[in-house]
Amino acid sequence: MIIACGAISGFHSLVASGTSPKQVAKELDCQFVGYGSMLLEGALAVLILICVGAGIGMALKLGDGTVLTGQAAWQHQYSSWIGAKGLSDKIAPVVIGAANIMGAFGVPEAVGITLMGVFIASFAGTTLDTSVRIQRYVVSELATDLRIPYLANRWSATSFAVVTAAGLAFATGADGRGAMVLWPLFGISNQLLAALALLVITLYLKRKGGLKFLVTAVPCLVMLVITSWAMVRNEIIFLADENWLLVTIGGGIFVLALWMTVEAFVTFFSSSGSTGAAQKSGVSA
Repeated sequence: MIIACGAISGFHSLVASGTSPKQVAKELDCQFVGYGSMLLEGALAVLILICVGAGIGMALKLGDGTVLTGQAAWQHQYSSWIGAKGLSDKIAPVVIGAANIMGAFGVPEAVGITLMGVFIASFAGTTLDTSVRIQRYVVSELATDLRIPYLANRWSATSFAVVTAAGLAFATGADGRGAMVLWPLFGISNQLLAALALLVITLYLKRKGGLKFLVTAVPCLVMLVITSWAMVRNEIIFLADENWLLVTIGGGIFVLALWMTVEAFVTFFSSSGSTGAAQKSGVSA
């Protein structure tokens, strides 16, 4: 499973429940921020499609200086998957296409490319900042539950998050690609987390009464089935490849998710459906 965003994302559910609520004045603001951000992200997606489509067709400069336009440029860029083999090759069409479009409005090509480079780098920067912050929350909460006070404060928790992430990134050398070892688990673990987020929301709506919980219960079941099936498929592939690191980590994630799902179902169908039951199962977190 390679889709890690789009209609639903586990990482985004952590952001929406962990960081965004701390940045709004009142709960009602979340509706404006949440729906507004989705509209803006949708608009951004349309602009990106224009850049990688029409923008590339305006001009595509090859290594030998040849400039292709129109269908020739499109065919050269997208005739095979080779053109999107590495990260830089995936980003290049966005940068080049956007620079071409800005050039039509009189912006020099070099300036357009620089602006888009900064624009894309800002996405990476804000994602890194948010990820470290969420990791700090997780570390602090775990440290509190495990009664490790020196690791619960924001400074030590943040340091732990940064050091462990850096250790993973540079585990394979100075190229900083160590985290790519876990990349095969990224998509599935993210979407499995999204399914668990829907599960938590379903329990909350169930306790509110009525049939409102069906709004999240149905997609929750769909996500749980698909992601669980995908995780099992991944584990079979990892076993066949004798990739014991991914087998261990993926298996651990799946077991924890299964544990949480079972306890959530028990809470859902319990006669009381009390908040206490959910808290004992760890679902309310």
